[in-house]
Amino acid sequence: MATSSDQNVVDSEGEKKAIPNVGTHNKPPCLIVLGMAGSGKTTFVQRITAHLYAKQLPPYVINLDPAVHEVNFPANIDIRDTVKYKEVMKQYGLGPNGGIMTSLNLFATRFDQAMQFVEDRSEEARYIILDTPGQIEVFTWSASGTIIAETLASSFPTVIVYVMDTARSISPVTFMSNMLYACSILYKYKLPFIVVMNKIDIVGNEFAVEWMRDFEAFQDALAHETSYTSNLTRSMSLVLDEFYQHLKAVGVSAVTGQGLDEFFEKVEEAVHEYETEYRPEYERLKKEKLEADEKRKAKQLEKLKKDMSKGENVDLPGTSTSADAEDSTSERETIALRLRGDGEDDDEEDEGLDRDDEEEMREAASFQRFLQTQGAHASSKKSTQNDDQQVT
Repeated sequence: MATSSDQNVVDSEGEKKAIPNVGTHNKPPCLIVLGMAGSGKTTFVQRITAHLYAKQLPPYVINLDPAVHEVNFPANIDIRDTVKYKEVMKQYGLGPNGGIMTSLNLFATRFDQAMQFVEDRSEEARYIILDTPGQIEVFTWSASGTIIAETLASSFPTVIVYVMDTARSISPVTFMSNMLYACSILYKYKLPFIVVMNKIDIVGNEFAVEWMRDFEAFQDALAHETSYTSNLTRSMSLVLDEFYQHLKAVGVSAVTGQGLDEFFEKVEEAVHEYETEYRPEYERLKKEKLEADEKRKAKQLEKLKKDMSKGENVDLPGTSTSADAEDSTSERETIALRLRGDGEDDDEEDEGLDRDDEEEMREAASFQRFLQTQGAHASSKKSTQNDDQQVT
């Protein structure tokens, strides 16, 4: 990666052109491409990717559209390799938009791994380009879109690129709708913002630039509109007048490549704006958050110390009082005595069994002596009878 301020490259026509060295701290700028369905943002990503490859400045490209059938550019990270869009629809019983949003949410849970890949290639890649789903609300107003954008903005100079269909914005009402959406995205993400007026090969963007710079010209264009929507658009144009003052807009053609050099000049300006305005603000907010966390932790620790230093006993629900403790102590002693008494009964029962055995043994011995006595008595009686007979 070049470290000089400019780098000379040879374009397709053989002419040398200087590509400004955008970004600082060796961090490549990250371009998040948003746009309405059909505005040509995927074609625009394909065109700028081919343009950078032709300049021998290969970017790092990430595809975040899980429902796309084919990707016309070399994607380094593809959400379709991680999440199967149709399987998500079947598993969760979702429709097309719900399936895309759920797939993006599932991918966001592993975006830390994607960030690791991006960090590893940040030394080689000159740009990081993200192509978002065709349904702009899926990325813009979902939690996953915010997580991805804020994660990238915390590490890389991040620029939001809003692709607008110039051919469909020739009506002042449609043009105002696009500008309102661009304004809402700008204030949601709070990052450098570029409006890319695509398809200038069909309709030039001079009218749109004039409407943005000249309030009276836009009012004249609205003069032919008499509907309620035109009245609302006229009122909203007063609000967006200040928004136009600091908005970067460039006309390009994703088909022919017209206006890409001017687009990358706007990217350089946006990266400088990020480094001078957005990064200091981000660092300030990050510092305030860390300080608030430290204060909260210190306050909790101090409260814990105070609670531990108190000597009074506090009866809490579910705990026992002193009287209850005494009752429970006496009850435990009673139980112990009962248990001890039960043990003595067992000993007495064993002793009773031993006594019964002894008595049985004594009875057996006494019965044996009785038998011996009876036998001796019988023999004595018999001998007496014999003596009597002899005497007789």
